[in-house]
Parts: sequence; structure tokens; C-alpha cells
Amino acid sequence: MNTPPMVTLRPHNEAADRAAVAAEARTWLGTPYAHAQRLKGVGADCAGVPLEVYAAVGLIPPTDVGPYSNQWHLHRSRERYLEWVEKFGREIARDQAGQGDFLVWRFGRTYSHGGILVDDRHVVHAYARVGRVILDNSLTQAELKNSPVKAFTFWGA
Repeated sequence: MNTPPMVTLRPHNEAADRAAVAAEARTWLGTPYAHAQRLKGVGADCAGVPLEVYAAVGLIPPTDVGPYSNQWHLHRSRERYLEWVEKFGREIARDQAGQGDFLVWRFGRTYSHGGILVDDRHVVHAYARVGRVILDNSLTQAELKNSPVKAFTFWGA
């Protein structure tokens, strides 16, 4: 059994970390959508962007989620995406989410699409239908607005 290397995460200042998450997320804007990838400017999906953003800021260790189908959420009921999010964050009420927190929407049978809240209304997320990482108004964008959503924070655990 391979044991992942120990990662020492730096001490945190919540306000600074939240701003750093939002700033780092914005650097991913325009990155082409690419399933199961996470390389800024080259290709990423909605799992890869947050994994890289939160690791870059030091809130989570570098994490490999292994291979996954781009249609797993249509054919399975296991909450695979949420299982990874819950390893690092804790669920909060959607109306309590703020800058730097993570939102996960239900598409298909499971919660399977995530984005980083960069201010009170906007998320950065890799969106397959648009083909790139975008900044979106999560309160009015129809597909997000009409899907069940959960919010997670990485602070105050």
C-alpha cells in the first residue's frame, strides 16, 4: 500500500486565504475544458480546477482522485464527487457561503459539478458546454440556478 507523502500546510489567515482562493481561481479563466485534466491554460474540468486552486493556496494537499468517466454521474448513485469534497471541507448552508467557498451542484443522479465562489454571486468553474473555465453568476445562470446545490467551506472545521 502506497502512503501519500506528508504535506505540511501553512498557518492560515482566513480573510487572506479567501481572497487568495478567489484570485487564484480567476487565473484559470479561459482554460479550455478537458475531462479529467487540471493544467492551467491547457485543460481542466470542474474537479481539476478546485483541486489545483485549493492546493495552490495551501488549504488542501496535492490530491489525486484517480480516473473517472465523464458520465459517471448519469449511471451511478454513489456520491463520488462529494466524498472527495467532504475529506477536506465541511458542509454549510448555501446562504452562509462566501468568497473562497465551494459549491457543488447536482446533475444527473449525483452532485457532480463544482465551482469556486469568488464573490457573493459569482463562481469560477470549468463548464463542458461552454468549453472552458468561466466566471458565472451562480444565482441567475439557468442550469445552475435550477439544480440542487450544496456549499462547503475549508475554514472553521
